[in-house]
Amino acid sequence: MKQAARAGELVDKMLKGLGLNERLHQYRALIIWEEVVGPQIAARTRPVRIREGVLEVNVDQPTWMQQLQLMKPKILTQLNAEMGKATIKDLYLKRGKVNVHFDKPVEQPPAWRMVELDDSEMRQIDGLLNAIGDPELHEEMERFLVKQMRLLKAEAKKP
Repeated sequence: MKQAARAGELVDKMLKGLGLNERLHQYRALIIWEEVVGPQIAARTRPVRIREGVLEVNVDQPTWMQQLQLMKPKILTQLNAEMGKATIKDLYLKRGKVNVHFDKPVEQPPAWRMVELDDSEMRQIDGLLNAIGDPELHEEMERFLVKQMRLLKAEAKKP
């Protein structure tokens, strides 16, 4: 009496017979993209398709595209390592629409980020920075003090 074959084995045999097992393995990259690149990059990108071993990825902003171009070798290495064999040869990054993941709750920014500073508070910050001659340091300190002032103002508004 013959034993029943497992469905997974039958599907594997069928895909091999049709020459589709390599493509199916490549398409796993679409599924594991977010896991490989992390939530921050995944929020700005979306893998679209695979052509001749090249994964095409939509990127929502040019600055992210430039950053990802620099990270491409690392992403490819991690992607292929996660898949078990090097089936993705390259990433093709292009400006395109990135769908928002509706299944994940959107985090609201912290309350202090919504606080606006008035003119007198900005003058107070400018007064503190008058003695700084270095433009880079001046700009960095201004950003820091604006954030700090917003945080303090938000804390003061709390009940």
